[in-house]
Amino acid sequence: MTSEDLLNTLEDLGDEEFDKFKWFLQHGDVLRGRPAIRKSRLETSKRLETVDLIIQTYELQGALEVTKVVLERINRNDLLQSFSVSSPTTEVHINGGKTSKKKGDENDGGKTTKKKDDDNNDGKTSKKKADNEDGGKSPKKKGDNDNDGKTSKEKVNDEDGGKSPKKKGDNDSDGKTSKEEADNEDGGKTTKKKGDDGSVGKAKKKKGLFSSKTQAPTSETDDMMVPVPEPHPITFYQQMLQSNFQDKFLGAEEEWAKDTQHLADIYTELYITARCGAHFHTQHEVRTLEKAWKPAEAEKSIQPTDMFEHPSGESKPIKTVMTNGIAGIGKTFLVQKFVLDWAEKRSNQDVHLIFPFTFRQLNPLKGEKFSLAELIHECIPETVGIPQEALNYIFTDVQSSGITNYDKSKFKLLFVFDGLDESRLHLDLHSEDIRSVDVTTATVTDVLLRKLINGKLLCSARIWITTRPAEANQIPQEFINSITEVRGFTEPRKEEYFRKRFKDEEQANRIVSHIKTSRKGGELPKTLTEMYAEFLMFQIDRTKEKYGPEKSIQYITSLAKLAFEQLEKGNLIFYEKDLRESGIDFVSACGGVSTEIFKEERGRKGKDKMFSFVHLSVQDFLAAFYVKMSLINSNKNVMPLPRMSLKNLRLLFSKTSSKKIHRISIDRALKSPNGSLDLFLRFLLGLSLQTNQEKLQNLLIKTDSNPLANQKTAQYIKKKLSENLSPERSINLFHCLNELNDSSLVEEIQQSLRSGRLSTEKLSLAQWSALVFILLSSEEDLGVFDLKKYSVFASEDAFLRLLPITKESSKVLLSACNLSKRSCSALSSALSSEPSSMRELDLSNNDLHDSGVKLLSIGLGSPSCRLEKLNLSGCMISGKGCTSLATALRANPYHLSELDLSYNHPGDTATKLLSAGVEHQHWKLKILRLEHGGEQRLKPGLKKYFCELTLDTSTANRNLKLSDNNRKVTALSTQEPYAQHAERFDFCLQLLCKHGVTGRCYWEVEWKGVVDIAVSYRGIRRRGDSVDCKFGCNGQSWSLMCSDVDHYSVWHNNTGKDISSSSFSSVSNRAGVYVDWPAGTLSFYRICSGSKTLLHTFHTTFTEPLYPGFGFCTLSFGSSVFLSSP
Repeated sequence: MTSEDLLNTLEDLGDEEFDKFKWFLQHGDVLRGRPAIRKSRLETSKRLETVDLIIQTYELQGALEVTKVVLERINRNDLLQSFSVSSPTTEVHINGGKTSKKKGDENDGGKTTKKKDDDNNDGKTSKKKADNEDGGKSPKKKGDNDNDGKTSKEKVNDEDGGKSPKKKGDNDSDGKTSKEEADNEDGGKTTKKKGDDGSVGKAKKKKGLFSSKTQAPTSETDDMMVPVPEPHPITFYQQMLQSNFQDKFLGAEEEWAKDTQHLADIYTELYITARCGAHFHTQHEVRTLEKAWKPAEAEKSIQPTDMFEHPSGESKPIKTVMTNGIAGIGKTFLVQKFVLDWAEKRSNQDVHLIFPFTFRQLNPLKGEKFSLAELIHECIPETVGIPQEALNYIFTDVQSSGITNYDKSKFKLLFVFDGLDESRLHLDLHSEDIRSVDVTTATVTDVLLRKLINGKLLCSARIWITTRPAEANQIPQEFINSITEVRGFTEPRKEEYFRKRFKDEEQANRIVSHIKTSRKGGELPKTLTEMYAEFLMFQIDRTKEKYGPEKSIQYITSLAKLAFEQLEKGNLIFYEKDLRESGIDFVSACGGVSTEIFKEERGRKGKDKMFSFVHLSVQDFLAAFYVKMSLINSNKNVMPLPRMSLKNLRLLFSKTSSKKIHRISIDRALKSPNGSLDLFLRFLLGLSLQTNQEKLQNLLIKTDSNPLANQKTAQYIKKKLSENLSPERSINLFHCLNELNDSSLVEEIQQSLRSGRLSTEKLSLAQWSALVFILLSSEEDLGVFDLKKYSVFASEDAFLRLLPITKESSKVLLSACNLSKRSCSALSSALSSEPSSMRELDLSNNDLHDSGVKLLSIGLGSPSCRLEKLNLSGCMISGKGCTSLATALRANPYHLSELDLSYNHPGDTATKLLSAGVEHQHWKLKILRLEHGGEQRLKPGLKKYFCELTLDTSTANRNLKLSDNNRKVTALSTQEPYAQHAERFDFCLQLLCKHGVTGRCYWEVEWKGVVDIAVSYRGIRRRGDSVDCKFGCNGQSWSLMCSDVDHYSVWHNNTGKDISSSSFSSVSNRAGVYVDWPAGTLSFYRICSGSKTLLHTFHTTFTEPLYPGFGFCTLSFGSSVFLSSP
């Protein structure tokens, strides 16, 4: 039978008969063990759609059996007979695949090939007899079952009367085991036909019905049977659960919407990223929202169906996935869409059973005892059709197998735990767990979950946990294989969402247009507090219309008390007793409060009701409002007082006031873990302004804004900013100043930035924090961070102050910034943060040593690190440091494509390790630079680049005398008897060195008198005294002019610049020159007592080798230059 045959049969039914046909499909009691199809799916389906539903629910063979049963019920046996009697060859189509069955074919030798799994009209297995020439009887076979579960034994005689061997894995149409024997004239050999659909053989299925990556089993063997309480293959329960989940997850009701829509219709693709490991960022969720998020170029979004694919793309087993995302971003909708896709057989058909829990369901069961099967039935009503005996058998089989690899497990299970951040269970996963648990006996709920998550129970089962980022650390890293993050909608998807949500095209157009225009114009709230105050007033006005002003205000004030009390306890989910303690009547909570503020969710079987605010920020705002309302309306401080100490003594005994409450709140927020009170503090200070109190005047008996108290609070915040706070805490304090309308510090720095007079060397700690706040708050592209842009004399202190900027930048330039291993530790943290934006990092020319590189390697090996280019050229790295890098890249080989280790000393062993990585199929590394290595590169500073110069006598002017083995040159009034040479300077008192520089090179000289220390292209003119011949007076040369009076000037292309010597405390006659030809930099240094002071750096693009040179003024006889060693 094909799907077309089934359609033809339904088209032969009258309308009334067709309605009856659909009615019987809704009643499982008449379908002989097959799951019913939900009424909601059949109610409006036409014949074509009904065919699709039947085949989707039962597959083709099951559809045949169900159709037979229903046709009998509606007394249309004529149709039953018409499609039961088919041609000798019947083609079975399975998603484009085709198999052939032949009935009663006999070969020339009299051999009978039996058709397996033939059924009579009522679905029971018929007994067949095939007599051969001798009329002998074949022995009875075990294991053949009819649809009622009774054993059917068939007799087959062959010529010799021999017994045929038993075959395993043959199933009847209901999926129950059927073993058949067919003896032939050669002595009882069984002929097994391939390709027959039904109970015997494996039907060939092409990709398409299931996900492209995982294929469902095409037949059930004995191994896949669940023998208790009645024998059924695991796919029988899979189909039952899928059918039940289809109805549960088809409809989606959003928190703010009153109607329910088809999830598949309104679901909009989310941007989801995946990575290995388990490192989470712990900043406050609003901090995440405030960032202008956009996908990083190197990031790839994954589909929900790929949740358990290894992030690297390799075929590695994944057991536990944790999905994190801020509140309201779409984690629960993602879970629902995943389960619905499985239930509708669109993806992940390798999973036999999915058990989706929410921690809201599990919380009321804390401390109660259940077996795992009982817990599943208690929390997931759709599973009750799977008997506890069957579940216990499945779990026992998985547990006793000892298999830890999901792909190798016989029964493939997935447990989903949605909303870890809402858990009130005692999971205690960080402590050692050595107790064993029997999966079939009653165990405390907390322990069952702990054992599932830590892999001690059903160790091959997959686990999927969703959570907000701040609570993710409840699960130790060793129990998590992959992290996915829901980032929300990309810009195009936002518009798509509204168009899906609002079916009326005109209405959708108006909404999208309004959103776009609102971004461009209009008077918008200037602070976060002002925005939330407007939101709250809107909700009060809506509630007033329905319940009147008195009840509306009562609801809001009670909710504010609840928000504060539960925030103090760290609770995000509340129960009826929590509501009663805050003076909230349950009926009021259900009907009197807008669902845009507060929402209710049912617990298990409707007994336990749970509540929460729609977003954490709403709870923070209402909690802050409760503190302010208590002060204004009751002159009461509800904030907990700090511990008694000499420092707090005066504060503790001072009278209740805004200033006192503000100071207590500031101190608490600075000590709160992960900034959990940051947003609460911002709201509390913002509510001190007259403008915001006026918005909420219906809730306050008076306005009580005190400008003097606010000014004192701002001063206290600035005092705190002068302390050594973390960058995150400092940034939040600037947000607090913004809420108080105090922008003095920010304006001061902004003015310096605009004027170009900002000197970071003189900034106070508070001013540094202001600079960071300005840069992070501005719309300026932070894609490239160059420390030298903000700090002329780049230093480690400046870098550490600006560290938050590097975390937001994709390209970080820190070459020659005097960094040490302290900076490596900070950079390691930035590389392993989530999300990590850094893609390119230049640390060249910093003496990091092996110890610093070892710290850096920790971040490089982190799964969160997505660095693509790393420049460690000239960082004093030996074989130890390079080995640390190789170890890091083995741990995280998926991103770094370019590594520069030139001008270091890696040694043979580390060189082989890293070079092997370039050839490794899983390493992304393609470019590895190891040139210019050697022991000399382990010298500190510029000494590692020191090169010996050799003066070229063929270029020396005749008034220049060479001595000290050609290491010294002196200007004389008399001429030397040099031979004629085309490259000799004939008028200018100058000479060049023999060898040009194209890499990195450093040299030092001592001078006397007035001299030019220069570099030049070889082609500089040698004849005459024009500017084309003189060092620094043309485009081919660069020079530093030095004099005995400690005066310096730099020259290029006949343009000079004097260098102030006012800061020099002593006279120096020694200079250093450093050329980094590939980087296009030429630097001159003043050297005094071994200390280098940078005088000037030229930045250009060199096109030819540079030749060191020296020059003297026409009348500067007696001046000299000596080539020295550092």
